[in-house]
Amino acid sequence: MGASIRWTARHRALLRRWRGAPLTWLIVGGFVLMAATAVGTALTVDRFRQNAIESGRDSLENSVRLLARHFDREFEDFAVLQKSIIAELESRGIESAEMFRSEMGTLAEHEVLRAKASGWTDVAGANVFDSRGMLINSSRQWPVADISIADRGYFNRLENDPAAQEEVEVVPGRLGNGPAIVFARRVSGPHGEFLGLVSRAIAPEQLESFFASSGLGEESSIAMHHQNGQLLARIPRVDAMIGQNFRKGTPEQMAVFERSFVSTQLASPIDGKDRIVASRLLAGEPLVVVATKSLDATLATWRTQTKFFVTIAVLSISLLVLTLFLIFRQVTHRLSLEKQRLDTAMNTMTQGLLMFDQDERLIVCNRRYIEMYGLSADVVKPGASFRDVIQHRHDTGSFHGDVASYCEDILSNVGRTQTAIVETADGRLIEVKNQPAAAGGWLATHEDVTARIRADERIAHMAHYDALTDLPNRVLMRGHLERRIAALSEDKPFAILYIDVDEFKGVNDSHGHEVGDELLRQVANRLRACVSGNDMVARLGGDEFAIIKAGTSDQAELTALAENILKALRAPVDCKGQEIPTDASIGIAIAPDHGDNLDDLLKRADLAMYAAKSEGRRTWRVFAPEYDAKAKQRRQLELDLRQALFRGEFEVHYQPLVDLAANVVTGCEALLRWRHPERGMISPADFIPVAEDTGLIGEIGEWVLRQACVEAASWPGQIHIAVNVSPVQFRSRTLALKVAAALAESGLAPGRLELEITETVLIRDDEEALTILQQLRELGVRIALDDFGTGYSSLSYLHRFPFDKIKIDRSFISDIGEPEDSSPIVQAVVHMAAARHMATTAEGVETEAQREVLRQLGCSQMQGWLFSPAVPAAKLKQLLAAQAAA
Repeated sequence: MGASIRWTARHRALLRRWRGAPLTWLIVGGFVLMAATAVGTALTVDRFRQNAIESGRDSLENSVRLLARHFDREFEDFAVLQKSIIAELESRGIESAEMFRSEMGTLAEHEVLRAKASGWTDVAGANVFDSRGMLINSSRQWPVADISIADRGYFNRLENDPAAQEEVEVVPGRLGNGPAIVFARRVSGPHGEFLGLVSRAIAPEQLESFFASSGLGEESSIAMHHQNGQLLARIPRVDAMIGQNFRKGTPEQMAVFERSFVSTQLASPIDGKDRIVASRLLAGEPLVVVATKSLDATLATWRTQTKFFVTIAVLSISLLVLTLFLIFRQVTHRLSLEKQRLDTAMNTMTQGLLMFDQDERLIVCNRRYIEMYGLSADVVKPGASFRDVIQHRHDTGSFHGDVASYCEDILSNVGRTQTAIVETADGRLIEVKNQPAAAGGWLATHEDVTARIRADERIAHMAHYDALTDLPNRVLMRGHLERRIAALSEDKPFAILYIDVDEFKGVNDSHGHEVGDELLRQVANRLRACVSGNDMVARLGGDEFAIIKAGTSDQAELTALAENILKALRAPVDCKGQEIPTDASIGIAIAPDHGDNLDDLLKRADLAMYAAKSEGRRTWRVFAPEYDAKAKQRRQLELDLRQALFRGEFEVHYQPLVDLAANVVTGCEALLRWRHPERGMISPADFIPVAEDTGLIGEIGEWVLRQACVEAASWPGQIHIAVNVSPVQFRSRTLALKVAAALAESGLAPGRLELEITETVLIRDDEEALTILQQLRELGVRIALDDFGTGYSSLSYLHRFPFDKIKIDRSFISDIGEPEDSSPIVQAVVHMAAARHMATTAEGVETEAQREVLRQLGCSQMQGWLFSPAVPAAKLKQLLAAQAAA
């Protein structure tokens, strides 16, 4: 408050300076701010324009990318029939055009064509033409019409160019209404002579109907061209353009047909408008998908934004001008009111305030001081002496000390700050602070701090005691342990018992946190009942407690205490009307036997507790040196693991997946191996749990995925690769992006990648898991459910999640062929998978008998040492090469 009084004097001086000071700087500052607003608006508008163009370009690029991917798949399927017909014809060894006509111009061949072409939605079906261009067979009709295509450009090119195998051209329709896009493939004799061709055709409308589903908006177009520039289909549809050649004009326009991917801005040869253009060349056909959008349509939203920003800028500048005017007008008036407001604040403040001059006379006294002590304003008023004020308090009962000695003590220390807390007769705590004033005298404030001090006491208690159980917390326990350690020199041993409630998380998950909290309170009460008054029971956090047992290092006594604790905790606990069974794991460290250092003792009690948990829970363990050695070994393994990826110590081995029906390798599973420079090969069972606990599994799993995709890209096209995905990786929201990046980097077809997940990734949040699986499904990769039947298997998973395969765990395979084996279980899994159109893979197949039983049960694939263990990439290539040569 003293600072407030001094501030008043400064405020008065400021008022005088403002009244005489020019307002030049205020006006200059206003103009600078207006100029900055105008410049900022211009820069923002320009930036938004660039953003609008970039956004439009990104939208077009994504559209042509998706369309190209779609049509690559569609045209690849479209060509399957032609290729199969040509392969069959060439396999017959037809040596002349006459033989070709006689072989193909039969009703039997028509029936074959019709059967193969059933289900296709092309315009004219599959048609076979001889070397003269005459139709000799068709999947649509028999007998065939007298039709010749000798005048077609694609026929002449295929006839005259032995190197040409396929031609695509849009031509006027003869077998239907409107133009058609013809896909024609050459049929060659044994010596390359032209025997005829097989053609299929689709209507431009079929492509255009799919274009329309992309919804690019107004003034947009999507077209498909032949790479030679010929327009095959387009939306918006302009019939006169179909078949025209657009491979002409500027180098930028030519680039659309020459490069595999183009994203640019150029003038349209169709309507002359400036357009954003994106194009992509199909992978399997000489076709180009082109999407455009006019620059005017792209910038339509930007123009609206520009009007808005300009309006806001004008309004802002106008408001700034008005504000400067009002400031100029009111600044003097506002400053003149400050003194009045300060006086009002003094009389409404929560502190009692007095100000005495150097003659010990009262200058200022606020209303709060009068009310705080029930004094008379006629006595305590400006001009009264300090002694008169204290005497009045004594007379009214708010001061109980000796007036003369108190006044002498205060007056002898006027030049120094004095603070004291006094208690009134009614139990209030008042903080009295005397501060020296600059011109002599002093400022005294009286503040009721009863609530604050009581709150501080509560906070101090909360800082050292657990709010849920009211047990000492970790901070208070450490202070207690430090005193116990200091007393070790006086031959006063003690022990630490770390207690962890078993399966507490399951109680929280199944019954709720309210029941879990009540369980912890009951556990705390039972632990208190197990110890004497010299011992401390503390809660360390979560479901962990500790007991500091004083005055003993006898293991027999401590283990008896541990047994007593376990016995007390095992009695069912009544939590909110529910009987909850509980148990605990206990670790014991003894001082000074196991150390005389605080952190060492805590760590060793913790290690003993984890040893009890790892050895079955519901028991106790006294610290042993080997626990420390195991912990150090695990820490060293973790340190080495963090460097292994950087040092290139990881290897990917591949175990073949064998088709049980054909007995051929159809895929491989990628398995991680670690070749340590000193310890040699380390088992995945040892380092994978460490990688999952430390979070390194995400980075390592991403590396395995990339390596496996790169390696699989060099295998024969029918061999797929299976890669395990850990729960940590699966919970990452970027998993689909990382898979897409690995596929793009390696060039591996998405359909050849199979991701294996376990049931644990589905338990925590199956809705989120379904979203991630759908993202992966959209990429085109396959999904396999690994280790089915070993976890929390649920038939609902098979219904809700789009799995392609179920992998049957080796634990169900090992006893197949023996009495009381797992064959019925395997049979049930195979039937369930077949009903959902899923394949099945049996893991761990090691004997011929197992393979034969699995084949009889209808299992799709096998994997195991019977065929091959996991081998390095080089050895796998030898195996695949041998299979191909067989």
